[in-house]
Amino acid sequence: MGDIDVTSTVLAIAGVATCTLIVVKNFVDQLPDMFRSIGQARKAWKQLANGTDETPQPEVTAEERPHALAPPADDEEPPAAA
Repeated sequence: MGDIDVTSTVLAIAGVATCTLIVVKNFVDQLPDMFRSIGQARKAWKQLANGTDETPQPEVTAEERPHALAPPADDEEPPAAA
């Protein structure tokens, strides 16, 4: 094998390894959402099996809650338009 063949083989292996790592990372990043969805589906299935007619309330996480805005001070004026 010549030098070009060795270089091409090393680059091909590095490219495949990089693609594999990206796919695995994206899969691992999606696991928490998948487990949360499975839990919600399990709750809905149990409610359906028990015959309760209550609709499950979606869980609101701290990230989804709207942030409370502080009221503006009376002495502050709104910014002027440019």
